[in-house]
Amino acid sequence: MVVGVLVELSNKNIDKIFDYSVPLDLQSFIKVGIRVEIPFGRQTLEGFVLNIKDETSVSNIKDIIGIVDSEIVLNEELLLLGREIQKNTLSTLISCYQVMLPKALKAKRGVLVNKKFDTYYKLNEDVSLDNLKGKQLEIVNLCKNGSVLRSDLINISLSSLNTLIKKGIILEEKREHYRLSYSNKKLDKKILTFDQMSAVSSVGNTHDVYLLHGVTGSGKTEVYMELIDKCLLCGKSSIVLVPEISLTPQMVDRFQRRFGDNIAAIHSALSEGEKYDEWRRIVRGEAKIVIGARSAIFAPLDNIGMIIIDEEHSDSYKQDDSNPRYSAKDVAIIRGKYHNCPVVMGSATPSLESFARAKKGVFKLLSLPNRINGKGLPDVEIIDMNNEIKRSKGHFSIPLLAAISEKIMKNEQVILLLNRRGYSSFITCKNCGYTFKCPNCDISLTYHKTSNTLRCHYCGYGTKVYEVCPECKEKSLNNLGVGTEKVEEELKGLFPDARILRMDFDTTSRKGSHEKMITAFKNHEYDILLGTQIVAKGLDFENVTLVGVINADTSLNIPDFRSSENTFSLLSQVAGRSGRSSRSGEVIIQSFNPEHYAIEYSKKHDYLGFYNKEMTIRRELKYPPYYYICYIKISGKDKDLVLLESNKIKRSLDRNINNSIILGPSPSTIFRLNNIYRYGIIIKYKNDDNIREILDKIIEHYKNNQHIKIDIDFNPSHF
Repeated sequence: MVVGVLVELSNKNIDKIFDYSVPLDLQSFIKVGIRVEIPFGRQTLEGFVLNIKDETSVSNIKDIIGIVDSEIVLNEELLLLGREIQKNTLSTLISCYQVMLPKALKAKRGVLVNKKFDTYYKLNEDVSLDNLKGKQLEIVNLCKNGSVLRSDLINISLSSLNTLIKKGIILEEKREHYRLSYSNKKLDKKILTFDQMSAVSSVGNTHDVYLLHGVTGSGKTEVYMELIDKCLLCGKSSIVLVPEISLTPQMVDRFQRRFGDNIAAIHSALSEGEKYDEWRRIVRGEAKIVIGARSAIFAPLDNIGMIIIDEEHSDSYKQDDSNPRYSAKDVAIIRGKYHNCPVVMGSATPSLESFARAKKGVFKLLSLPNRINGKGLPDVEIIDMNNEIKRSKGHFSIPLLAAISEKIMKNEQVILLLNRRGYSSFITCKNCGYTFKCPNCDISLTYHKTSNTLRCHYCGYGTKVYEVCPECKEKSLNNLGVGTEKVEEELKGLFPDARILRMDFDTTSRKGSHEKMITAFKNHEYDILLGTQIVAKGLDFENVTLVGVINADTSLNIPDFRSSENTFSLLSQVAGRSGRSSRSGEVIIQSFNPEHYAIEYSKKHDYLGFYNKEMTIRRELKYPPYYYICYIKISGKDKDLVLLESNKIKRSLDRNINNSIILGPSPSTIFRLNNIYRYGIIIKYKNDDNIREILDKIIEHYKNNQHIKIDIDFNPSHF
């Protein structure tokens, strides 16, 4: 028996299948999709078995060393899916398989996740209990009614217990338990509105892609659950994707109240052991509904009947930072075709690409135009900070301060958004103009007051804060810009009796912190929730009646063609957190660009108006959805060499690609990152034609180059 093995190393030179023979004693255990241990050069590696055959043309073939898995890790569908992702992203095949799996199941040495077991004790019914007395008899009596968990045996003699075990009177039993637990208690489902029932009845049982455009608070989640209920009745499973880890606890809680322990969660906030347990629960068919962030799209479910993508506009569904640079939405559509099941994408602010496809009939458009509480969307007031800045207190306008004070007096809650963490954006010297910058990156360091450090938010570099300028030696350092930490300090001074909760990357890095904060705010343990964009999406707090945006211009200033779309979406989404119950809500947005169309349309909750305006601009500038985009990043440690090779690639593209617009090379927004210099080339095209073939040749050309790295990203979410 010969097996074809894909080794664990993600390298273009070895991105192929290697043949190994299988010793007789291992042949009965071999299956396509399991991991095996193999000799590879001077190393011992792991790899996935991708095929089985009787013979090979390879001479001097080596034997596999052993078998890692008793169960299949990559089933037939996931094997096919990996090849499809490889073709679409031009990544190595092994990287496409690795991205699907928790670390404990990846072909990678040194990763060991143990199963968790509980110890139970039970009475051996075949043994005489005569002559027992004292502490031994007490233990026997505890076990007479069935197995007893070790932790329930309180105040017993361990020596007596061990004696009974040695005599065979008490039997010890190990039972595996999962690290996460879900209640099996279910609550009645809610009565749907006419709009919700119409949306549910419009979704068929075969493969179509639906775009559910529903205003914030319109009950999209109830529609999702009703669709999943229909799948369960047909014996089918479902996947539900959410964009942020912070949303997962709330979504899991809502689904658990509806479906009990028939759910499993997959997201990066789980420990490796928890991910391993959840994966095995899914494989064993113990959970039919998988909820999680981007990676949950690879859940190894059989017989999928529904795939749902909530907040489909979010750029977190695209993996941009490492290979394979895949889109979870694209993967969902591929899996939908494989299982012949519908894919439902929902959002109050759909991405322009998705809405354009719905308008063309490529996707089927569903609508939830009204909030389920019967109330209208909250009133939005725009504060022109150009006029307000002279009389504002810190970073708060007088109208926003008055509104916060009023809500606290009424025992209502407030959400404040500032999409920048830290205390100040940078520290500069008033005397000589020196600015503290990261030594590894072309970016200023952010000041964090609680730790009294300057930190780079890109490479992680940190240093202490100096009292004097290192350049001119004067005590003239000045904090400029603002982050959530500084605004929190201002809030405490302005509202000393208010209970303030800050929610950003710095405060949510510990395991379980998202869930604890959301629960605490929901239980009204805090009056004000201040945070970055993680407070803007999907969260549902019935007592929130005011949302304030400290600076609406932060995302507008990012040099990206999607900056207006991202700003409109962020403002619309955070506004939707207000007034979601019987109480009316209001929104106050502070801006230095109050007349910008993204801000004006968000004030009116006018998605269609924004869509039409932005589409006109996209058409003129030849951006998606009118053109596809591919971004080529060329990077290396030698700045001059990177530029030289970037120009060579540009000339090659000009010669070989027709009917396209090729821009660059130009320095990346952050030119130097971790001491690596980066140039980018943008290709705008309407038809794929031979682009992937040409780009694959470029990757092939540089695969052995130790000084230049090439990264290809199709339809990037940002540059």
